[in-house]
Amino acid sequence: MMIGGQAVLEGVMMRGPNWVTTAVRRPDGEVVREVQQRPSLLVQKRWARLPVLRGMVVLYEALSIGVHSLIYSANQAATQAEGRELSAREVALSLGIGLTIAVGLFFVLPTVLVRWLDHRLPGTLAFNVTEGAIRIAIVVGYVGIVGLLPDLRRVYMYHGAEHKAVNAWERGVSLAVPEVQKQSRFHPRCGTSFILIVMVVAVLVFSVLGKPPLGWRIVSRILLIPLIAGLSYEVIRAGARYRWFRPLVVPGLWLQRLTTREPDDAQVEVAIQALREVVDREDERMIERTVA
Repeated sequence: MMIGGQAVLEGVMMRGPNWVTTAVRRPDGEVVREVQQRPSLLVQKRWARLPVLRGMVVLYEALSIGVHSLIYSANQAATQAEGRELSAREVALSLGIGLTIAVGLFFVLPTVLVRWLDHRLPGTLAFNVTEGAIRIAIVVGYVGIVGLLPDLRRVYMYHGAEHKAVNAWERGVSLAVPEVQKQSRFHPRCGTSFILIVMVVAVLVFSVLGKPPLGWRIVSRILLIPLIAGLSYEVIRAGARYRWFRPLVVPGLWLQRLTTREPDDAQVEVAIQALREVVDREDERMIERTVA
């Protein structure tokens, strides 16, 4: 059984095949949890488990569940002092702005910038490799800069706590804070590694298209994001399962040095609570199915 997760504002979301838990520490010190039964399409539908397609499904579910968990954490951690929750309009506006910035910054901007070097590049492959290098540089620079912000630095610490808790559970280590703290803050299935693999796979996919006009190039970069995500998921999956495939995901582990920080004990405690909720419910479901 694979358990994944995500750092949120002052908390951690953990997700299994059927259950999702978001644990958040409020400003008053109380840890609150939201537990949801959200069976994955990978569990429910056989077609969703087809190679490449399953990566697209994972991306969609990660985004939808992740956004919900972020909103929950914001309402618990960031807005509790104001005595109100985020409105639907505020949520929609934030999501729209964030998505637009992400697509524009990581996919459109490199395509525009590489035009300035077009006449200096010897061929189509060099053109696409250069575009990919610009894209990777923007990603690395972005995650490094935002990590300097105090609030985002705490999110990176919770990211480290999430990895430590999952690593402890996968290794059969006791889910006690001292034992979990001994675990690595890096994990091969991390979304950070996924993003870097996406950047590399994008170079290969875009190279097949050659060097079309700028307008079509921008449109193709956006439309092919699901396919690139599906292919990248297969690389991450292979890297987690097969030792000989792991060198391909090593750069992603390096990048995690920017997106994770060593957590304190209180943050690890939150991650453990989220993990326990998911694991206990998944175990109960397995027992029920076995008895039935």
